[in-house]
Formats: sequence, C-alpha cells, structure tokens
Amino acid sequence: MTRLASLATFLLASASAATLAAAEPQVFTATLRAHAELPGPSFLVAPADAPEMFDMSGRFTDGERVETLYGIFDEKTGLSRPFPGQPLQGFSGIRSLGDDRFLVLTDNGFGSKANSADVLLMFNVIEVDWETGRVMVEKTTWLSDPDRIVPFPIVNEATESRFLTGADFDIESIQPVGDHFWIGDEFGPWLFEVDAEGRILQVLATEPGGVLHRSPDNAFVATPNAGGAAAEEMVAMRSGGYEGMALSEDGKTLYPLLEKLVWDAGAGAPETVSDKPVLRMFEFDTEAGAWGDTIRYYPLEAANHAIGDFNIIGGTRALIIERDGGQGGDWSEKPAMFKRIYLVDLDRADENGVLEKIAYIDLMDIADPDGVAPRGTTDRVFTFPFVTIEDVDRVDETTIVVANDNNFPFSVGREEGRADDNEFILLDVADFLNAE
Repeated sequence: MTRLASLATFLLASASAATLAAAEPQVFTATLRAHAELPGPSFLVAPADAPEMFDMSGRFTDGERVETLYGIFDEKTGLSRPFPGQPLQGFSGIRSLGDDRFLVLTDNGFGSKANSADVLLMFNVIEVDWETGRVMVEKTTWLSDPDRIVPFPIVNEATESRFLTGADFDIESIQPVGDHFWIGDEFGPWLFEVDAEGRILQVLATEPGGVLHRSPDNAFVATPNAGGAAAEEMVAMRSGGYEGMALSEDGKTLYPLLEKLVWDAGAGAPETVSDKPVLRMFEFDTEAGAWGDTIRYYPLEAANHAIGDFNIIGGTRALIIERDGGQGGDWSEKPAMFKRIYLVDLDRADENGVLEKIAYIDLMDIADPDGVAPRGTTDRVFTFPFVTIEDVDRVDETTIVVANDNNFPFSVGREEGRADDNEFILLDVADFLNAE
C-alpha cells in the first residue's frame, strides 16, 4: 500500500470513528430540586352511583376471590388486602398544567386483567406542595361508557352507570386535547377519547397503515389450540401496548409508543430494525380521527428493556423514559440497574426511521448536594430505583418532573420490606434539555 493510500485509509477510518462517536448520546447530570410523595395506601371513595362491590378493591389479587376486608396478608410488605375504597396511586401518565398542578392517570389497578375487575378507572388533577412534600387531589374524573361505545362487553355491562374497570382497559398514557382527553391502553392496544366527564366518545383499534396490531389481552383475541392458528403479522406483547403517548404542540397529532417489542411472525422473533431492538411509534390525527402511515422506531439499549413515558417538550423534541425490570438495591433479588430519560427529536432518524438518541440523564445517579430527598440519598447521590418509572414532563425551560408508578401494594424499590409510595421529583436539567 502506498503512503498516500495508507493516509487515505487512516483518514477514512478516523472519519468513521468520529461518526460513530457522534452517534453516541451525550450524558448529563440531573440535580434534585424538590421531592414530594403520595403515600402508597391512598384511596378514594367510589362514586355514589357505582355498584356496591367497588366499596372494596383487591379481592381478586390472591388467585381466588376474597371478600373479607384485609383477608390477604402479604409477608413481603406486612400489608393486608382487600382494601376499603379505590386505589388513587399508581400513576402511569403525567402532564404539567403549570402552577405546580399536574394531570395524572391512575393505572388499571393491581397489575393484570385478571385481578383488577373491582378497580374503577380514573384520572386526576393534583397539586404538589414542594415545600412540604405533600400531594393533594384537586379533581377526580371517573371513566364510564354510558352510551355503549366500547366494542366488547365490560365488567359493568348491565349497570346504568357503566363505569370502566381495570379488567376492561389498562390505561397508561393520557393527553388533553381541547376539553377532551385521549388515552392509550395496553390491553388492545386501544386508543380512546373521553369527554371532560370521562365518558367514552370513541374507541379505536390500532391500525397504522392498515395493519392491525393486537395483544394477547385484546378482547377479540382467542387463544388457539395447540398447533392451531398462526399469530397475526404483528402482535403486541402482553403488557406491551401503549405505555407512552406524546402530543404535538398544535394538538393535532398523537404519537402512541408501544412499551415493548412486537412479535414479528414473519421472522419468528421480536422485531429489530437496523439490527437494533426497537419499539414502534405511530401517528394519529386527532382532527380526522385516523391513523397515519408513518412508523418511527425507538431503539432500546437492550431487548428486555421497556419505555415508561413519552412527552414532547418543544417542537419535535421529546423525552422518553427507558428502564429495565429491576427495582431496589443490593438487597433486592433483581436490583435496579438501568433507569434513564433520553432526549430525542422526531425529525432525527436514520433511513429506516430509527430515532437518534441525542442525550440522557441517569435516574440512578441524581445529584442531591443539599440533601433535598427525605430518603434515597447516599453521599449526595439520589437514586430512583423503581421498577416502573412511568411519568416525565417538562415543567419549565430548565426543569422536568419525574414520578413512579408504585404498583401498590406489590412494588418494593425504595426500602426493603416496605411497599413503595408514589414519589414525585423536580430535576434541574437545563443543559440536558438544550443538548444538540
């Protein structure tokens, strides 16, 4: 090889290395500004016109029906259930409303379709007093289907009020559009619209580009006999439907994002694009009520990761929580290792539609120099070691809010032997938000 050719080869290799390095996301430090929490055992009284059975919740969480209040004892946490009332906590979606007020979506109940039939679905407006660390409920909106819009039988089918339950939908993401709300579900996965009073206006199957996506928990999916019918072309994993759903600044486009990989029946494996495990991100026109053809892909750092929330913070720039399935510290059977928030831009993707990860902050390495947190700080480093961190949004030009879904009473991430609370944190992340 000539000296000139060697130099050209070296320059080409250097350029390739520089391009690869540039593709790596930048890492920024988050600093804890404030901390608040809603205690795990926080419950609401069911609506007066709800069936009497909803005066208690959690009766199906032990593999069989238990009608005795506190009749199930959990040695892991020392708590007993069923509980009086409806679980308030377990927030799986958030939007900042300004003035320390937030729209939050309560998850479907106790973790599955089978055990959540006595849990009523709701969303709330809360106010956080960051000085005292208290979380207060301003307004609760219960979801219902009085006009029989839901295309499948619901738990309260024969009642007049027809309140929706955690056995009907697994609600994970919410966006306000005008005086209505759009909600993303995991069971279908379904996308549905409710009015200001929580009444169902429409329920839509997931059909971007005319391709139907359904999960094993979809009401219209029948489990085949052994050796029976083949899977559909694209099958969303159980508990892998819409975990995050962003809204464009003009309110005209929703971007539902699946929590987990879809099963590619053609390949006989979970989907990959550009040799990366990816999650599908769709587009939905709120004015036309129609799915778009564009599909973007969010690249996971590992195939067993999942996303927790997804919100646009300005233009096409957005925040996405990516997490592993661990919780807690060294005392845990499966400690939390990977809990990050990534900055992406919906206009920055490769030729296959795979998004570029611009930057990230590590929720297991949050600076707490002033000792703001009441628990969780060691050597001025605060950690957020929860299995399901499912809430992130921008509060102002330099600050974001982050919160966990505490899966009460089952998740134990903060302290061994103690069921998690719903923790809310404000993080100073000015440099992260301005990363290019």
